[in-house]
Amino acid sequence: MNETSINTIIRGLLVIALVLVAFSADAQRRVRLKDADELRAGTRDNVQYQRLIGNVVFTHNETTIYCDSAHFYRRENSLEAFGNVRIVEGDSITITGNRLIYSGDDKVAKLRRNVVFTKLATATLYTNYLDYTRPTNIAYYYNGGRLVDSINVLTSRKGHYNANNNLASFRENVVVTNPDYTMYADSLQYNSRTKEIYFVTETTVINKDSSRAVYQGGVYNTISKTSDLYEGVGESGDYTISGDSYDLDAIRNVGRVRGNVVMASKKENLIIYGQASDFYRAEGITKVYDKAFVTKLTDDSDSLFITADTLVSIDSDDPAKKRILAYHNVKIYKRDLQGVADSLVYQAADSTIYFYKDPVLWTQGNQMTADSVSMLIENNTISKMYLIDNAFVISQDTLKNFNQIKGRTMTAEFANSQLHRVYVEGNGESLYFALDENDMSFMGMNRIVCSSITIRFLDGKVNNLSFYVSPEARFIPPHELKKEEMRLRGFQWRGDRRPDRSQVVRGPILPIAPPPTADAESGE
Repeated sequence: MNETSINTIIRGLLVIALVLVAFSADAQRRVRLKDADELRAGTRDNVQYQRLIGNVVFTHNETTIYCDSAHFYRRENSLEAFGNVRIVEGDSITITGNRLIYSGDDKVAKLRRNVVFTKLATATLYTNYLDYTRPTNIAYYYNGGRLVDSINVLTSRKGHYNANNNLASFRENVVVTNPDYTMYADSLQYNSRTKEIYFVTETTVINKDSSRAVYQGGVYNTISKTSDLYEGVGESGDYTISGDSYDLDAIRNVGRVRGNVVMASKKENLIIYGQASDFYRAEGITKVYDKAFVTKLTDDSDSLFITADTLVSIDSDDPAKKRILAYHNVKIYKRDLQGVADSLVYQAADSTIYFYKDPVLWTQGNQMTADSVSMLIENNTISKMYLIDNAFVISQDTLKNFNQIKGRTMTAEFANSQLHRVYVEGNGESLYFALDENDMSFMGMNRIVCSSITIRFLDGKVNNLSFYVSPEARFIPPHELKKEEMRLRGFQWRGDRRPDRSQVVRGPILPIAPPPTADAESGE
């Protein structure tokens, strides 16, 4: 056999191989009729088709199509199926509906009316209008759909389901329903295998206890009931809370909020700020820390600020149990009132702040101390202050002398946000340094011991004093005055501890995000 003959044989074999490949590819592309009870010929718009009736079955690659009747356009490699349409894709996907248009070239199935798309043991999608693209295994719907699995029901106007990665994407009027919550969004994604919900756009969550939250993004695992969310605003009980990120555990009823935390009371005019918050929903306890401070809004636009290492809000259906705790390194600031203590409690029921462990307060030029101090707030402004046990008031005059008043207890009254009057009850003592009204020179010191004292203030400074029940008075001129006589027992001047605003307001006064509204339930 010569070289020419060999080349001829090789070319012939190549041609045969190409023909076989082309035939195989065409066979893969073509829709095949497998079975039907009856076959008739038909024509539509000069296009011929086969009309098939009864137990019709088509195959295309690994896809099988069942229906009651069909129009098969063999030349165009397409078909229309009617009645009890069922598509079986491999061993995991089944689609049913009333009508189907299928293109073998594009491998696109368009199903209409009562369509049910089922991914085995994963999820079921209900709609009246579904386009299923076989090469990508993605099902699209355009005029309303409902995805159902063992945990959630998700509905939207538009969406698609990717059977490869089990990720469903929903758009327009998205609603998620679950026994524990309902969600509303414009767009949202859901993995039907991992049962994770992805917040794509602003999403409103309404829990079964009627608490609400709005988040801008993040993910929620519906099995473990844990979430990693961001830029949220929540509403629970009497409080709203917002922050940059949320880490929530619905099973344990605990959560963490981080970054620019703002927690506002709806009834008490209280706002708590910080960079970190932990809350325990079952106990009604929320902790705020990391640059934490709280402001009590007052009617005179001069807010009271309080800071501490940790702030704790305790919410309860019982008003008597509602309170805010501040512990360790407490500092307070108001334009005309400052203070320090180890800890304090704000009791919502009686609108009273209780200071504990070495409290010291300053109002303008006056320093006030006692074993314990409480402050009554009425009509959103400071009304009275109670100093219990070892009460002591010190003020410094222009010559740096310390005027001093002490007693068992004191009651301080405020008017127009200024110290107006102080009542001293029990074991009253007073040291008052007299100054000449003309040149303010030192004239001597008054020392008085009595049962009770009334101190009246003008513009925050001592104006006059009244002494009751057998006062013992002594005036000591400057040349007779001894150093040890210039201090009452227990005297401590603590001006170096007096906080300024920057030490108490430990971050920006952030705007309060509005709580979620009922409009979310419309799904708009």
